[in-house]
Amino acid sequence: MQRTQIYLSDSEKQGLQALAMSRGLSQSALIREAIDSFLECHQPVGRLARLRQARGIWAGREDLPSWPDLRSELNRQAPLVP
Repeated sequence: MQRTQIYLSDSEKQGLQALAMSRGLSQSALIREAIDSFLECHQPVGRLARLRQARGIWAGREDLPSWPDLRSELNRQAPLVP
């Protein structure tokens, strides 16, 4: 683990202290938790990882048409391009 310093406004410092006391954690632990959460939300994800995350999201759905039905509907709607 690396030590670092940050600057906080007075209100940020007071809020951090209050939250740390209420949760029974150190301020450092709360800051690390917040950074981990931020990084998880903002990390760039590759195309393959996104595809893997999406795998199976429509599994078990009964309200979706079958692939052959979808394909035939699209074939009827889309004109052929010469």
